[in-house]
Amino acid sequence: MRVVLTVLGYAFCVAGFVLSGSEPGYFEEFNARELDIDKEKEGLLSFLENHAAAASPSSPNPLMVPLTLIQGAASKAAVCLDGTLPGYHLHRGHGSGENSWLIHLEGGGWCYTRRSCVYRKNTRRGSSNFMEKEIPFTGILSNKAEENPDFFNWNRVKLRYCDGASFSGSGQNEAAQLNFRGQQIWLAAMEDLMSKGMKNANQALLSGCSAGGLASILHCDEFRDLFPGTTKVKCLSDAGLFLDAVDVSGGRTLRNMFGGVVNLQEVEKNLPKTCINHLDPTSCFFPQNLIANVKTPLFILNAAYDSWQLQASLAPRSADPRGHWNDCTLNHALCNSSQIQFLQDFRNQMLDAIRDFSRSSQNGLFLNSCFAHCQSERQDTWFADDSPLIANKGIAESVGDWYFDREDVKAIDCAYPCDNTCHNLVFK
Repeated sequence: MRVVLTVLGYAFCVAGFVLSGSEPGYFEEFNARELDIDKEKEGLLSFLENHAAAASPSSPNPLMVPLTLIQGAASKAAVCLDGTLPGYHLHRGHGSGENSWLIHLEGGGWCYTRRSCVYRKNTRRGSSNFMEKEIPFTGILSNKAEENPDFFNWNRVKLRYCDGASFSGSGQNEAAQLNFRGQQIWLAAMEDLMSKGMKNANQALLSGCSAGGLASILHCDEFRDLFPGTTKVKCLSDAGLFLDAVDVSGGRTLRNMFGGVVNLQEVEKNLPKTCINHLDPTSCFFPQNLIANVKTPLFILNAAYDSWQLQASLAPRSADPRGHWNDCTLNHALCNSSQIQFLQDFRNQMLDAIRDFSRSSQNGLFLNSCFAHCQSERQDTWFADDSPLIANKGIAESVGDWYFDREDVKAIDCAYPCDNTCHNLVFK
């Protein structure tokens, strides 16, 4: 199955994409071709992670959940890039899920230079002034048993992302009026939710997509420590396995970007000491150097040929100025044999990255050979009649089996092009 995305237009370094046939307004700012603000490639990197799910034909009439701003957060210096209050969307659980909590961390790229953060603070990724007042809850956040069989009646929260450093920054830039307070936002949000009943949880799951998937790894053990030992606590990272990979020019585009994030936003002080003690701070922002040391049970959900990494890390315009990779990055069916081999090598790097992690019986894994990104938020990939499968088991069932200890889940797909259940993203 193909999910076709259509370019709507360009505006100051950001291209808007929507699912073909979706309602106007359901789009995500996405710098698919690394549209430059200047020669240093400063810009806002994000992906269609949330609103594409809302337009999914397999999720009719999704639940709309209002935004709650965290009152009192400012006194804790827990503010968005522009100084506004952070927020979340909460839908209360009921019945058997009344004391079960799912916290989902929103994704949306990073800002890694002062200029890109200044731009970002005037978007919903840097200011609650621009956030939607209500959003649809689909996929893992759905309130319908037929769409989300294991978590539909839990207390489900989506924490909005407005710091630009995967909820991990702790600094500021007074000259540019920028607040790098991701760590403080995380702490203020958890404190607020604990006061609203999460302290009574008998089971909890921290999840996240993309930059939020990275954040769910970074904060997993902190989340565990919020609860008594009797509470069942696990974490899920969706599309958060960003690799420190060499791009098509032989450079390291993503390492340069992550280095900017870590240095600008003073992330080092919030990175796990188990990593900082033997690696440099930028390396410790890469999940491949973190996941084996996470003590809390963790599930990695990722596409082996992650669409965002292909376009923004492996073959961005800066690494491919002549455009040899243009067609391939927009549609995998147009990749030539040498490009496919390059992508197979990338998949092999991903398999190497999870080798030690996968040896632990408490961890879970669903690594499918698809050209996709963020499969837990979208209804068509999370749980539907034609959802992606590995060995005849879909994503929602796999995550549920792992969380509830029904079955050990270590699902690794065969290499492309063997999987005909993928919902591959195709751009045009």
